[in-house]
Amino acid sequence: MSHTVFHGHNVELNEEGFLTDPSVWNEELALVLAKAEEGLDQLTDDHWAVIRTIRAHYLETESAPMVRSICKTTGLPLKRIYELFPSGPAKGACKLAGLPKPDGCV
Repeated sequence: MSHTVFHGHNVELNEEGFLTDPSVWNEELALVLAKAEEGLDQLTDDHWAVIRTIRAHYLETESAPMVRSICKTTGLPLKRIYELFPSGPAKGACKLAGLPKPDGCV
């Protein structure tokens, strides 16, 4: 298990960089994770649209949304989502949205 430092506290991550406790997530932490775990220096409005869509779905269902749902809700084509999150919606976007590692594909 690893961690990242956020506001002077260790935030626990699993071996792949996903939060072990999704309840500690906030948008400031997403920025820290974007840089530390995904190599992204900034998050654009498109990044935030995807992250917020995934997070809202998770809070309602305790699961990650299907990628089609992400595309439909955000209006972004799948190709754009992969441009935004090179490691993909399951790994990159869900990680930045503070979800635990998804069991299946999103």
